[in-house]
Amino acid sequence: MNAILRLFLAAATFSLSWISQPSGSTASFRGISAVNADVVWVSGSNGTCLRRTDGGKTWRALAVPGAEKFDFRAVYAFDDRMAYLMSAGPGAQSQVYRTLDGGSHWDRVLSNPDPDGFFDALAFWDRKHGMVLGDPVAGRFVVLTTNDGGATWHRQNPPPALKGEGAFAASNSCLTLRINHGRLETWFGTGGPGAARVFHSTDAGRTWSVTTTPIRNDGASAGIFSLAFADDQHGVAVGGDYSKPDQDQHDIAVTSDGGRTWSEPAGVRPRGFRSAVAFLPDRKIWIAVGTSGSDASYDGGNAWAAFDSGAFNAVGGASSEAIWAVGPKGRIARLTGR
Repeated sequence: MNAILRLFLAAATFSLSWISQPSGSTASFRGISAVNADVVWVSGSNGTCLRRTDGGKTWRALAVPGAEKFDFRAVYAFDDRMAYLMSAGPGAQSQVYRTLDGGSHWDRVLSNPDPDGFFDALAFWDRKHGMVLGDPVAGRFVVLTTNDGGATWHRQNPPPALKGEGAFAASNSCLTLRINHGRLETWFGTGGPGAARVFHSTDAGRTWSVTTTPIRNDGASAGIFSLAFADDQHGVAVGGDYSKPDQDQHDIAVTSDGGRTWSEPAGVRPRGFRSAVAFLPDRKIWIAVGTSGSDASYDGGNAWAAFDSGAFNAVGGASSEAIWAVGPKGRIARLTGR
């Protein structure tokens, strides 16, 4: 059975669609953290943070005092009470906040230490151990780690960046973390002229290896925008050129060896630039979203089928019963399948 026929049969047995929900906001959303089918946090421009705890029936706006003009590109939640927000922007516009009471109160736990820095992504291995990724300063990416829930942060020392290389704060998914066999493992993807590389650490960011990928890197707006893993070996990276959203050339790469090598799959590619990718472990399905639509892969990332043409920036969730996408103009949607 060829790859196209397998893809058709899989898609025919599980039809996907996005069901939009009113957010009450016009913000551009780029942060999404779906804890489960009931608890979801969303973040975006103009200091916006939303939370819902009732399956999407009601979205509650949460105020972060003093951050009304910040662009919250990332949110990472552990439950309906504890969550982190990361704003992105030059210098002091990059901050990290934490709440322990569902957003009633927020504490700033990290301010950008570099006047020329720019935070791109935030992620955690568990409630104590986390990481912030920032664009290069003095020739190296900024990698800050915490092992006490954000009370203190430590600068790590990744390999030098290439000239013009950076990361994309498009979906809070250019950085991904996993606990593999007791190791705090990290991957982050880059872009820019000649870049589109993956940095990989197996010791919580203390040491790194770097590898190239076939994703396009022919300009400042091209490269890897998102990484996700199904297990400790199999992962997918998506991207392309965000200034050319309908072009699908070299917009995806896959790995089957934990990120040591990446290759372009032989099947049908996602139909355009994609800014985020996620894996649904209960259905063994990959979902990719971008400003020109959404695609799904039922065969480990080799071939992709488009199922929506709407614009999204980010996608997140733990299962087919709890996966969400967010995008421009306050757009929030929940994935359904039958």
